[in-house]
Amino acid sequence: MQQALFGGGCFWCTEAVFLQLQGVQKVVSGYAGGQNPNPTYEQVCGGDTNHAEVILIDFDENQITYSQLLEVFFATHDPTTLNRQGNDVGTQYRSVIYYFNDEQKETAQLTIDSLKAEGLNIVTELSPAPTFYPAEEYHQNFFAKNPNQGYCNFAIPPKLNKLQHKFMTLLKTH
Repeated sequence: MQQALFGGGCFWCTEAVFLQLQGVQKVVSGYAGGQNPNPTYEQVCGGDTNHAEVILIDFDENQITYSQLLEVFFATHDPTTLNRQGNDVGTQYRSVIYYFNDEQKETAQLTIDSLKAEGLNIVTELSPAPTFYPAEEYHQNFFAKNPNQGYCNFAIPPKLNKLQHKFMTLLKTH
């Protein structure tokens, strides 16, 4: 089992996307990249801790590759806006890839370079994986537990539709 650590805006959105992928065994919403140990949601939302909302993904590389996870990551959020995803503004919503080893770093850098070569202004941060702090329990699997919540209804379905159309072969079969 391998791990990936991505921040692509609101963790409710990114978690809902990555849970749909074959080979993804577990997704945990949380915080990383800031200076405060054990931050709370309120502290992170305040923007003073420098943590990003992130997801920690446990995946089976025999079913889905890190490169494929990166493809989905870049296709389901906006990696061209600094510290912003839609209406969510602040460093906690930055686009970030935290890598666990040199292979992940190289793969992520090649992906970023390829997107830049296509003319995209990628602002995604690429950094070594810092300490990961799981978010409070009520944030875990949030969309599945709260499908009628207003923000979820607005922000998540377009991401899932894009995922289903662009990455159909990577989706779990139920």
